[in-house]
Amino acid sequence: MRAVCGGCMNRCVLEEGQTGLCRARKNTGGAVVPVNYGKITSMALDPIEKKPLRRFLPGSVILSVGSFGCNLRCPFCQNHEISMAGEGDSRAVPVSPEKLAKKAAELRIKGNVGVAYTYNEPLVGWEYVRDTGRLVRIAGMKNVIVTNGSVSDQALDDILPVADAMNIDLKGFTEQYYRKLGGDLETVKHFITRSSRQCHVELTTLIIPGENDSDEEMREMAGWISSLSPEIPLHVSRFFPRWRMDDRPATDVARVYELVQIAREYLKYVWTGNC
Repeated sequence: MRAVCGGCMNRCVLEEGQTGLCRARKNTGGAVVPVNYGKITSMALDPIEKKPLRRFLPGSVILSVGSFGCNLRCPFCQNHEISMAGEGDSRAVPVSPEKLAKKAAELRIKGNVGVAYTYNEPLVGWEYVRDTGRLVRIAGMKNVIVTNGSVSDQALDDILPVADAMNIDLKGFTEQYYRKLGGDLETVKHFITRSSRQCHVELTTLIIPGENDSDEEMREMAGWISSLSPEIPLHVSRFFPRWRMDDRPATDVARVYELVQIAREYLKYVWTGNC
């Protein structure tokens, strides 16, 4: 029996047993289920600034976990070993929501403030974020989601009630560029708009030479963010050659700072990254 996945803009039509483009959602008996549910590939106690979040519990640490799968195809992905992996080609350890919430609570002694869902795209398996997030909240701790924002209202409806903070990748501000990455700009703008009304949101843009590094694009992007709130923080990050995008040099540091100055004409909090 065919099934349509409603998790993101891809709307994958899946035959029985078929997995979607994200490699994390599968048609099983006519229902689309997350095959990465409770399967953890990465876990670390990170400074919250590494998410990056600068205006949410600064100076704290947070238990960061990742699984496998992603619904975009960014050729510069620094975590491609897990984001581009599927069920059969990633080393994953089963960790139930109950076990992860308990682990987070045990790490309070080391200053842990909660759980960050990160490394791959966590919302291709949003059900795990939702279920774990509820338990983390009951334990009096925080949930942080690091996401590309390329998911549907169905997923957003489930995770917003447990989200305390997000860092959302706003990869550029043209439809043409998002199409290159397998995404959709309007989907991300909608996600940012809804999320910024209900939890703390910070944004990150990776500056790729020759792709999204023009003054005009930064002005348009920063102006749009400011229309939501001039207090939404923006992290402007420097690109380094990665994975399938090793055909160009790292972003010029001076260019990153020039774009930061443009963004600061519209936004109160703008920082550089990887500079």
